[in-house]
Amino acid sequence: MARGEHHRIHAHDRLQRNRLRVAQEAARLMSEHGIRDFHHAKLKASERLGILDTQSLPRNDEIERALREHQRIFQAESQPRHLRRCREAAMEAMRFLDAFQPRLVGAVLEGTADAHSAVCLHLFSDDPDAVLRFLHERGVPYETQTRRLRTGRDDNPEYPVVLFSANSLSFDLTVLPVDALRQAPLDRVDERPMRRAGLAAVEQLLHEQDEDDELERKLAALR
Repeated sequence: MARGEHHRIHAHDRLQRNRLRVAQEAARLMSEHGIRDFHHAKLKASERLGILDTQSLPRNDEIERALREHQRIFQAESQPRHLRRCREAAMEAMRFLDAFQPRLVGAVLEGTADAHSAVCLHLFSDDPDAVLRFLHERGVPYETQTRRLRTGRDDNPEYPVVLFSANSLSFDLTVLPVDALRQAPLDRVDERPMRRAGLAAVEQLLHEQDEDDELERKLAALR
């Protein structure tokens, strides 16, 4: 092998190792310190590790894989329990907010929710204040803010967000116009249309989780 080729392979291997190290550290920061933003997590991880080459910054999907692996190793019991609790709470909230055609999004849907995660829902109304009136009339205290979501390459509109807490869980409601039901905003992980789930799909997720837990108990009994 030519010396130049050897150096090229060595440099590529070092780059891949650094990407993995940054992804793993970013996953740890997200899991242990509640950092929710992938970009912030990987910048903080690269700074902590002293790996400042931008080519060594992992993609968001690499960090998400590392996060799932971190949870599998270090939170094998607590994370699935908390995920179940969040999904059950999501179902209750979706029934409560049925008039706004709620869809579950984010970590609770994807299965990476932990103690730092909010239950995130998309609600649909051409009158965002209708959501506020609904909550106010039912005595639910809330806060409001705004959030930008990407809907296309150059489109980054701002939407109202409603935040409240119930049973020690945080709920994060983004209110979108009704026609946004047809096309989801782009996901921050892979830039594809965001995955969303209605009530029936969330119920199915819980059913599948029940089956997985039962299988795991049977396998554990055989060990």
